[in-house]
Amino acid sequence: MPDLYTSANATDLAAQAHEWLVEKIQRHQAASQAPFKLALAGGSTPRALYQLLAKSIDQNQIDWGRVQFYWGDERNVPADHADSNYRMAYESMLSLLPIPPENIVGVPVPEGNAADAAAHYEKMLRARLPLNSSGFGEFDCVLLGMGDDVHTASLFPETTALNEKIAWVVANHVAKLNTWRITLTAPLINAAKHVAFLISGSTKTPALQILWLGPVAPQLYPSQMIQPVSGDLTFFVDRPALGEIQLPSSFRIVQ
Repeated sequence: MPDLYTSANATDLAAQAHEWLVEKIQRHQAASQAPFKLALAGGSTPRALYQLLAKSIDQNQIDWGRVQFYWGDERNVPADHADSNYRMAYESMLSLLPIPPENIVGVPVPEGNAADAAAHYEKMLRARLPLNSSGFGEFDCVLLGMGDDVHTASLFPETTALNEKIAWVVANHVAKLNTWRITLTAPLINAAKHVAFLISGSTKTPALQILWLGPVAPQLYPSQMIQPVSGDLTFFVDRPALGEIQLPSSFRIVQ
């Protein structure tokens, strides 16, 4: 049963997600010495969350030395490029927190051959993530956004990455953008303990309607592929994005 948090606007959404994520990290750190493994999303809505984490460092009561940061997807550009998901997260949060450099695990050399970068990143993940019963690496939390075309991470409609059943990371060619992306695969995302979508703005209402109420066609609407195997699924959605959508009866409405 997915959890749904609703908020008035993008600012309140970021605050709700911040409170939720801090609680998840604190609970993990109280129970385990293992690092909390967090996969980050790109986009404007996650940026607001990252800025809150950086600003409230004294109140978080988080041992940042025991948090590892990864990326759900990356653009095929240098790490200092304006479009880089790494750069966005680094400037808005990671550079402002007391994080050991080895805990920041970005996609290596993303501006080169995308397939090589994906293979190298998968090798890095395999060295760091514990395995679940199906042999996939287990993140403690994966943060996701969703595009107007119902894509998530860099799992775009009718692209080859949607058919991947074994690999953890792939290079995905997105013809409509004429570019390559490096992305976690759906099976790896679905192996996480916690998966959270952050969805804001009225332009997302049609996509959200399809995601929740169908038609069910994951090749056309890739976010429908995100169904954690044993972890939990949470949605943070503001009211402009929610619009007049009738909420699925299977959801647990938290706020």
